[in-house]
Amino acid sequence: MLNHVPHLLTPELVKALCEMGHSDTIVLADANFPGTMIARAQGALLLRADGHGVPELLDAILELMPLDTYVDQPVRMMEKMPCDRELDIPVWETYKRIVAHYDPRGAAAIGAYERFAFYEEAKKAFCIVQTGETAVYANLILQKGVIQADPGLKARYLQY
Repeated sequence: MLNHVPHLLTPELVKALCEMGHSDTIVLADANFPGTMIARAQGALLLRADGHGVPELLDAILELMPLDTYVDQPVRMMEKMPCDRELDIPVWETYKRIVAHYDPRGAAAIGAYERFAFYEEAKKAFCIVQTGETAVYANLILQKGVIQADPGLKARYLQY
């Protein structure tokens, strides 16, 4: 057991987050995403989170993982297909609020890929987390940033 690790993150997912390096990506996929096929394309780790939605996993992951500050948009959504242009996607507003809680760029840190370009980028991911999310167009790609040194850490060690 560990302190400060969100309960819905499995040991396998925490391990994957730890193993990811700067600029590696992780896909948070909805229930309709072809996760197995995409993961097999280049050997990405496929993890299941069937009982959870993307928003709560996004929130839990961003508690632990910094977003990349060396790129303008470290969070990417999947654009709507032309046939769905009029479709309202309320989960996108939820994503904007969650990202803004963890990243000072707020919604500006979020971009989008056309559907098939999203699939191609997802094939390059370190890890794909297939969720039980049923909202349409709920897929995300997150690009990992770097951990900044804690200036108080050395001082705490020196006091012992």
